[in-house]
This record gives sequence, structure tokens and C-alpha cells, in this order.
Amino acid sequence: MKTLLRSLLLALAGVSTVAAEEIAFGILGTDASSALKQNWNPFLEDMTKATGLEVKGFFATDYAGLVEAMRFSKIQVAWLGAKAAIESVDRADGEVFAQFIDQAGRTGYTSVIITHRDSRLQTIEDMFTHAKELSFGMGDPQSTSGTLVPLCELFAPRGLDVRQAFRITRSSTHGGNLLAVVNKQVDVATNYSVGLEKMKASNPETYAQVRVLWTSKPIPSDPIVWRRDLPDATKKKIRDFVFSYGKDEREKAILSRLQQISGFRPSDNRQLIPVRLTAVTLEKYKVTADPDLSATDRAVRLEALNRRQAELEAAAR
Repeated sequence: MKTLLRSLLLALAGVSTVAAEEIAFGILGTDASSALKQNWNPFLEDMTKATGLEVKGFFATDYAGLVEAMRFSKIQVAWLGAKAAIESVDRADGEVFAQFIDQAGRTGYTSVIITHRDSRLQTIEDMFTHAKELSFGMGDPQSTSGTLVPLCELFAPRGLDVRQAFRITRSSTHGGNLLAVVNKQVDVATNYSVGLEKMKASNPETYAQVRVLWTSKPIPSDPIVWRRDLPDATKKKIRDFVFSYGKDEREKAILSRLQQISGFRPSDNRQLIPVRLTAVTLEKYKVTADPDLSATDRAVRLEALNRRQAELEAAAR
């Protein structure tokens, strides 16, 4: 009898020590704020409770760190900008499964160029006219709105190298660039509409210190990416949680603190096609302007880029 009881106790102990499946959720610190974890932890805790998974935040200072973490399975899910999501899909076995919806119901945002309201710069042309006298804040190299889109829509068509166009050029996060402009540490900087809307809601006095000089064409809102090799059962738990989240007032408040969003909608890798096309367009500008390429090499590379563009356009239909 004692032997049987001991066996039962050992079996129960074994069951109690079985750990829940761990999921590391990658998050970029776009805001230069110590409150980042405080804002995200309620969402991650709710995800743990709803799914039965042990969900932990993995906070990184740049997109490259998140992509590499996914590549080596240090994270299984991540909130990424579109350009970093492309890197994740192409290099880290990532797969888009969800997309942010903002509080106005939109699934897009814009890149912006900002300056201080006291600046003599009134238009984007003023910026280019005085560029050699100005300090400029670029975004993360893997940022869609902070780097890729401004380069493609503003600088490449003018044949300008952003590193040489200004007196000083530096890179930072969206939050870092926003504060640098507000504090007059840089003259102009890239940013994104989401960050400005968040500041307007939380700190209107600081927001009033900013002037927008330029706004891009719409960019698809950020995706959430998971590793393709996650078990189907785990994917279902994550999917069910994400797409049901944000229904009551408490959850809405949590999402609002994250990125001024109201929820998520299903998505897939096709969401990234517009940004892939932007990257191809930028590369075509670079090839056309490269003085070191022979006419033959330039023609070959442009032909390949045109084929790639046609393939992407066909896939988008």
C-alpha cells in the first residue's frame, strides 16, 4: 500500500513539474521609454493566461537583433516593421500571420520628416536647400518608415546619398529621433505617423513642438510574424488569442498603450509585397546612379530588377 501511495505521489509530482511550452515574443523598443515593458507586460500576461503557453517578452533595441533572434529560434513570435519582416521571412523561417489595425480602423500608416516648430524650415524643399547646414536623424537601417521609404521616395529620386547630403547624419529609433527633434539635438529627422499620434494623445504639449515637413504614401501597418515551424496546435492558440483580443475596455486600453491600435486582423506574407516593391524601386535608383557600373552590367542588373518587379506585381494581383 505504501509503495502504491509513493508511486502515485511521484507521478503527481512529475505532472506538476511539466513546464508550459515557452514562447518568446520579440518587441522592438521604438519608444525611448523605460515604460516599454510596463506597457507590453499586461498583453503578454493575458496571452499566457489565455493560451496556457509561457509567454515572455524579448525586448530588442534594433530590428536586426529581432531577426537574428528569430533565425536562431531565440524568439518564436515578433512584432516587426515590414522591412524587418521581409528579412525574417527570407532569412529566419518567419511567416506573417497578423496585422495591426489602428484606432481609426486603418491598416496603414505613413513615414514623415519632422523638424522643431521653431525651425526656419517650412517645407521639404527648404530642407534640401539647406541640407549641408543641417543635422539629420535617420531611422533604424531595417525600419520601413524610418529608412527605406524616405530613401526611396525622397532621396534616391534626387540622386542624393543621405550620408553625404547633410552636415551630420545619425541613426536612432523613432522615439529617439522624436525626442532629439523636440530637444533641438537634430534639425530634421525621419519618423512615423503612429508615433506622432501616440505623442499627441499622451503629451500634446510636446507634440506641439513638432512640425511635419513631408508625409509619404501609405505603408501597410506592422505585421506580427511567427516561426513557420511552430506546432500547428501552438499556432492555433496564438491565433485565437490575437484575433479575439481588444474586445473589452481593459484590453482596448492595453492595446492603446502599445501602438495606438485597436486590434489585429489575419494576414500573410502577401502583406509584404508593397514594401518589397519599394525596395526594388530603391535598388533600381541605386543601379542607375552607380558610376562604377559599366553600361552592360547596369543593363543586366536593371533587367533582373525589372523581372523581379513584374513578379511581385503579378503576385499582388
